Amino acid sequence: MSHASPLVSADLIWEISRNNNSYLVKRNTQGGLRFSRDPLNLKNIHSRKHAGFVNDKAVGVIPAAGEKGGVTLITKKGSAAQKPVASNQATFGGNKTTRKTYKSIASTVAKGGYRGDLRADAVARASAIRKSQRPVKESPEVKLRGAKARKAEAEKEQ
Repeated sequence: MSHASPLVSADLIWEISRNNNSYLVKRNTQGGLRFSRDPLNLKNIHSRKHAGFVNDKAVGVIPAAGEKGGVTLITKKGSAAQKPVASNQATFGGNKTTRKTYKSIASTVAKGGYRGDLRADAVARASAIRKSQRPVKESPEVKLRGAKARKAEAEKEQ
């Protein structure tokens, strides 16, 4: 949906598509919040700044396919804005440590010449995805203290 012609600006594309596009999620609760499902939108906020389908250069982080987990970094190049196949997808597997994954994502975004604020957002999204992929620990049994502990021990002896 990014503009193909240099005669049409990204701002004009945004003004035309901001009220109706396939990524828009409208909520009537809490004052009519608007979210975005755009895979190239790292914050899921429906705004011109974060809209990846409008911007020529954009970055997205999605969960990697497979059992091991991991994340996939999608980068949209400015020279190939109209060619989705030309967008680069790099997968950082679940066998890699999280620090190495974050370092790889940060360096890829920084060296690719993308906006500076996208680096922190991409690392934050990758962190949230990796956290969701971790197995949940069972919480330990709560130890009773004081009078409740004495009462439970007395019931156990009887």
